[in-house]
Amino acid sequence: MGLDLSRIGERDRLKPKRGDEPHWQRLRFGAFIGFRPSQLGGKGTWFARAYDEDAGKYQRKALGDFGTLTGHEVFTTARKEAEAWAETVEAGGVAPTKVETVADACTEYAAINTEATGRFGRHFYGDPIGKVKLAKLRRHHLAAWRKRLEAKPALVSRRKKGTPVTRPRAPSSINRDMAMLRAALNKVLAPGKPGTEAAWQEPLRSIKNADRQRTLYLDRTQRRTLLAGLPADAEAFVRASCLLPLRPGAFAVLKVADFDGRTSELTIGKDKNGKPRRIVLPSRTAEFFAAQAQSKQPSDLLFTRADGKPWSKETWNDPIRKSASAGQLPAGITSYVLRHSTITDLVMARLPLLTVAQISGTSAEMIEKHYGHLARAAATDALETLIL
Repeated sequence: MGLDLSRIGERDRLKPKRGDEPHWQRLRFGAFIGFRPSQLGGKGTWFARAYDEDAGKYQRKALGDFGTLTGHEVFTTARKEAEAWAETVEAGGVAPTKVETVADACTEYAAINTEATGRFGRHFYGDPIGKVKLAKLRRHHLAAWRKRLEAKPALVSRRKKGTPVTRPRAPSSINRDMAMLRAALNKVLAPGKPGTEAAWQEPLRSIKNADRQRTLYLDRTQRRTLLAGLPADAEAFVRASCLLPLRPGAFAVLKVADFDGRTSELTIGKDKNGKPRRIVLPSRTAEFFAAQAQSKQPSDLLFTRADGKPWSKETWNDPIRKSASAGQLPAGITSYVLRHSTITDLVMARLPLLTVAQISGTSAEMIEKHYGHLARAAATDALETLIL
């Protein structure tokens, strides 16, 4: 059952989302009502969202907090306004949103790119760059923003208790943040003349060779050692990464209903690329997933911690690190090392790179970039068998 914003208790339990994104409730096809809890303990803000067929995208409007109303009157009034505004949008009566500032450009781009919402919320909306008028945007504005971004530490752990753990921001992360802003500005601005203050695009050039080479590989013996040192709940979660090259976040949200034991098909509905995909599992892998689904309801998670809570980045890396240390395995082992190791095995087994890309949920270009040399080496070994 979806979110019901008419329930006061349910609204009170909602937490603020990254990037100030509201919690949405579907009213009907193409029309939504949203609620964003206040981070300061206030009443929270209501929103409307409706699909604009002429523009080919969703339009959004803030409705306010309805401060003079109480109880169920708030939702009733907000719903009426959201439905009325949706009808106006659908009738073509909403004028195009003015894009005047950098923040406006980011908001427009976030409407067509779901990943942008969180990234803009973390690095753009609360930064002085967001208030700069596009007509006055200059090279020095972006250069100053980039310096602030590079100096901003990356959060390693989001645990509410204890001192936050941070690390210097990786060049690859900086590149992804700059690429997102560059894409948003490219939608509304033409590049300025190179070498001048109008060349806003120049400070957003990517750092060369920022992607760290994926060199840490665990062979099967090392992976067995790692699995042997894990508690039972973590062992099942990590074993899945040794069987399929999915991102750990994709495993964490898999539900029993996503696995069809009759056809050995697994549906990956939430991943970095944002597009659901379906893959057929080998028989032994299918048996493993069937065992995880046993005695669970279709809506239950396939993989949970011993206390029944879902896995997260803060909880799956700790047991991996401890088991690796106890087993005297190389330092720096993370869940992504297992993903890399599994992809490496598939490539060395001469599985087509396009197939590997489809299974792992990335592009063929990225697989070619990082694993193409392994595929060519495997092909050379195959040629050796042809020598008479």
